[in-house]
Amino acid sequence: MLARSMRSSPVMSGPPMTTVGPGHSAERVVRPRRALRAGITHAVAVGVAVVLGILLPAIDGGSRVAADRAVAVLNVLGVGVLSVTTLIFSLMFLVVQWAAGNFSHRLALFRSDPMVWRVFAFVLGVLVYSVTAVLAIGSRATVSVAVPIAALAMAAVAFVLVRRLQLVALRSIQLSHVLDELRDRGLHVLDVYCPPGGAPDARESAPGALPPPESATASVSWRGTSALVEQFNLVPLVAAAQRGDAAVVLRVKVGDILYHGDAVADVHHGTVPEAEVLKAVVVGPERTFHQDPVLAFRLLSDIGLRALSSAINDPATAVQALDAIEDLLRHAAAGPIAQKTRSITDASGTVRVILPVADWEGLLRVGLDDILAIAPGMPMVLARCRKLLVGVLSVAPGHLRSALEERLAWTEQQLTARPPFMRDDVR
Repeated sequence: MLARSMRSSPVMSGPPMTTVGPGHSAERVVRPRRALRAGITHAVAVGVAVVLGILLPAIDGGSRVAADRAVAVLNVLGVGVLSVTTLIFSLMFLVVQWAAGNFSHRLALFRSDPMVWRVFAFVLGVLVYSVTAVLAIGSRATVSVAVPIAALAMAAVAFVLVRRLQLVALRSIQLSHVLDELRDRGLHVLDVYCPPGGAPDARESAPGALPPPESATASVSWRGTSALVEQFNLVPLVAAAQRGDAAVVLRVKVGDILYHGDAVADVHHGTVPEAEVLKAVVVGPERTFHQDPVLAFRLLSDIGLRALSSAINDPATAVQALDAIEDLLRHAAAGPIAQKTRSITDASGTVRVILPVADWEGLLRVGLDDILAIAPGMPMVLARCRKLLVGVLSVAPGHLRSALEERLAWTEQQLTARPPFMRDDVR
């Protein structure tokens, strides 16, 4: 009955909305709990190290080695691994600072890499194992050879992981790697919210407006200090809406700033506790890629704008950023990007959550317009912008072409005012 009422209600008025993820569920946009996973990894590493440190010295059979020599090996390896890791992690802070200063202060690719806390967890385990084994050996005259062999194996693995971490850090300061990583992350989130082939015709791709607040049975407002919306915890929100036989229409997008009293969501048809809605809004200090299709465009544009600043004056870097932006725009044009909303259904196919997302015009404004505003002073960049627009126009469906054609006409006008030898895209 709810499904029938929603099809005839203002919540579902207008063109059909696109569901997110296979099976019309929220599973592909489950909120990752990186801090929880990091904490569990550290706890598991310490627990395994303590168990090994207690059990291996208790082995009675097999080859034996003098306890004092085993203790010396444990001390040297424990201190050595800790010292090398401390040095490497100190250098990592410089890498993070360098990347922020030369690319964008919002860039956190290496800092948020799971490799960082996984290596830390393993090194912590090596240190805990060394200390535990020394205490477990105690006053024994001999100990199983498995004790120093295990320590040597752990140290070797730790050094391999530290080396890999160092290589990851070095790649994070290379322009081509950063641009490729941003493009790949942007393509991933576009696949979730704007899957290719999701817009078979212009009718289904027409912008879908949010229902008016007046039609809601209840509204939820933000309380407290201002906060940035990092992502939405959609799975429990869908479950809460299903329990209340309701639909929740979110009024804010990922990346928006919430101030006290701002409208967060409207509840239609049934009831959903306000606490459940607010709990689903995950706030934090900075934007994340997981549910934000715009962030990759923002960072690529930032890199291009920084390169075009008078202090740096590096148009070739801006051209490389435009290469990645064109890839994202071509990919977005293949999906239902014109819609301003996405709907998420429960297992029965009933719409439970509707959230606003950036549309085609929004992606163009964030990813291209700021660079276009500066491009007239950079012939190489202006020519590359024209090539980008022509390329995206070649794959864009009819309902997306007007925004591109408007920008292309302006770009052609700017290029016409230049001498003929300054109109080509030369790198």
